[in-house]
Amino acid sequence: MTSLPKPRGRLSDAVLLALRELPEQPVERIDAEPESDDDAAITLWTLHELHYRGFDEVDDRAEWEPELLRVRRRLEERLEAALRERWPGVPDGLDLQRDFFDWVADHDGPSIARHVHTAATRDQVLDLLRVRSVYHLKEADPTTWVVPRLPVGPKAALVELQFDEYGVGDPARLHAVLFAQGMEASGLRADYAAYVDEAPAEILEQNNALSMFGLQRRLRASALGHLAAFEATSSMPSRRMAQGLDRLGFPAEMAAYYTEHVEADAVHEQTALRDICVALVAEEPVLEADVWFGAWACLDLEDRTARRLLSGWGVAA
Repeated sequence: MTSLPKPRGRLSDAVLLALRELPEQPVERIDAEPESDDDAAITLWTLHELHYRGFDEVDDRAEWEPELLRVRRRLEERLEAALRERWPGVPDGLDLQRDFFDWVADHDGPSIARHVHTAATRDQVLDLLRVRSVYHLKEADPTTWVVPRLPVGPKAALVELQFDEYGVGDPARLHAVLFAQGMEASGLRADYAAYVDEAPAEILEQNNALSMFGLQRRLRASALGHLAAFEATSSMPSRRMAQGLDRLGFPAEMAAYYTEHVEADAVHEQTALRDICVALVAEEPVLEADVWFGAWACLDLEDRTARRLLSGWGVAA
């Protein structure tokens, strides 16, 4: 059962009310401004979810309700503008194929995985798993939106990568299912979006950026740049997470989710960069800046999330 989240301000309150009243009551114009980043983030997350699994108490026709789409567009513009304002721009003098992995490796942001590996408490890790589940229980889905928007070569490579993410045909091996199994074994609820009300704005913004990149054709290259950076920064942190979970006595099912990513993502990073991003830019050179932007956004949003969580635990970032 997927239920609507709790409102976090005037805007989310108005949107949630409109969703509950459809289709009996038409959606009137919603001009409320978000009261906070939390209010904006939960509203946009809710509107994006209409394109995924929807909500039990919301009519499916809400997905294409014009006024809700207008609000979604306004919030996406707000999120994209904030990202582009922070973005330093395309790295000067770097070649995408030759320099991308070095550029990622030179990024020195705070690391949640390092903290879990060496010092996190069990309660801190449970906090982390709950809020991370907002993404991991639909892992890979945002990127799948991009498949029909690509030329043949990058499309084939992306489908190959996604096939791995979706368990190579075995429903029990989907990465989202592996995470759910780990949560259940750890004594947590594994229901889709069960912990969204605990997720801070930074977690929601990570999810919202992924959905925005995937749902907007003009941002398809940003979605793939995000994918390449995500895969390039996954293997070693996944190893640290698995070792930290073992240190704290978490069940094997939870550690197995991260162990699965140690080798898989070491392969996926090559596919994501060379066979998808580089191949796409070779066919559409104008998209290279968007690849870099999406990759930077992945790193930036993870930094902001890490600082928020570590600060909440009283840990210096």
